[in-house]
Amino acid sequence: MTQSKNKGDRHQTCDAAAKEAAEYRGETTAVRGIIGGALMGLANLVPGISGGTMLLAVGIYPQFINGVAEVSTFRLRKKTVLLLACVVVAALIAIVAFAQPISYLVVHHRWAMYSLFIGLTLGGVPILWAMLRPPNAIVAVMSMAGIAIMAALALIQPGGSAGSDSASHTYILYFLAGIAGASAMVLPGVSGAYLLLILGQYVVILTTVSQAKDAVGAGDWTTAAHTLHVIIPVGIGVLVGIIGVSNLLKLLLAKYERATLGLLLGLLLGAVIGLWPFQAGVAPEVGTIFRGETVERVDGELRTDQTGRVIEAADYPTAFFRPGIGQIGGALGLIALGFAASFAVAHLGNRSTPR
Repeated sequence: MTQSKNKGDRHQTCDAAAKEAAEYRGETTAVRGIIGGALMGLANLVPGISGGTMLLAVGIYPQFINGVAEVSTFRLRKKTVLLLACVVVAALIAIVAFAQPISYLVVHHRWAMYSLFIGLTLGGVPILWAMLRPPNAIVAVMSMAGIAIMAALALIQPGGSAGSDSASHTYILYFLAGIAGASAMVLPGVSGAYLLLILGQYVVILTTVSQAKDAVGAGDWTTAAHTLHVIIPVGIGVLVGIIGVSNLLKLLLAKYERATLGLLLGLLLGAVIGLWPFQAGVAPEVGTIFRGETVERVDGELRTDQTGRVIEAADYPTAFFRPGIGQIGGALGLIALGFAASFAVAHLGNRSTPR
């Protein structure tokens, strides 16, 4: 009987080793990490899109969460460090390189970009659903809770952003914005950029990143150094947020796996609610109230009367519009394209869906 028990223990050990090897598979891990990190970086530039959703879509979300939790306890494994390095470096490159073009495309071609993002988001649903089969009552309840959370967030109107030189933007506020953005970045379905909009820090942080990139490119180290008063506290907040949420999720997945995965599925499905593509920014009219100030036209530009801040197109409130046949067809095509892309990446290197 003891011999049988020893054999069983050896089989369990082998199964665990095989599972770990499947989760961290050399070149596949690096490719997934790079693609997932790039998508994560791009997603966190867009209000309404979650970086965690992109990691979930490409099939490396559990590995990322476990990896961050391991590194935070100073347990450094080569494959774990490789995955995290690929994700982080790719995300940073994407954020720095695409901050301006992504913002432009979302502002001026919102319906097309949101359609693509819907497809990318939904592409992760099949692989998460496979992890939950067969579903039970707790999965259904937690999924509905996740959808309800995202529906509630979609109804919240972003609080907008103030200018980057406002005296109210203290280091504590930057730090808290970093924590909120990073926490939402790790949690699938919740958009870090959206929370930054609500906190009034979205344009501030995006503008600072663009200024830092331009200053470094031009060799203007004085301006680059000036941006650090925003980048450093935000960066510290991001680090704290990612480590805290990752360790919490690792604990929940270990103790309440099906409930946690059910909630993540709901967040993933509910993320689509705030991405209805047929909406566009509408310039506020002169004389109306915009974020507590009266809108006026000065030298052909819309400005607020008290602070004199220029109202950029990115700040315009959005309104739904009735799409044409071409836009509906284009949106469906982009959704299908995004779905196919993230679904294919999620199955990269796997013959079957990993648990």
